[in-house]
Amino acid sequence: MNSNYTKMIIYKEESYKILGACFTVHSELGCGFLENVYQEALAKELAVRKIPFKKEAELDILYKNEYLSKKYYADFICYDKIILDIKACENISDNHIAQVVNYLSATNFKLGIIINFGSKSLTYKRIVK
Repeated sequence: MNSNYTKMIIYKEESYKILGACFTVHSELGCGFLENVYQEALAKELAVRKIPFKKEAELDILYKNEYLSKKYYADFICYDKIILDIKACENISDNHIAQVVNYLSATNFKLGIIINFGSKSLTYKRIVK
């Protein structure tokens, strides 16, 4: 991998720590559980690793300079700047990506990570806005 590319990765150290926690959870539990099981286990692992996070964080939606009463709820916000969306499905879909893009738009955050615990190997996708 080009060293210039790796220098350009947004929130590289934070992402590495988050992904390490996710790989540990997947290694312990494997695939086959529901999302809420992985979410609870990941909250424990993030806390052990002292990674700052908010679980089921409420996100306001702005429409024409006015906040809507309807809210989004992100699975996690880590380091007050990274949205972490948990899935337990066969593959990360375009709809999952669109959902995280909407979260990023609603918050003006720059990075979202989709974590899929639903396959034999942990998969993830970084979404940069």
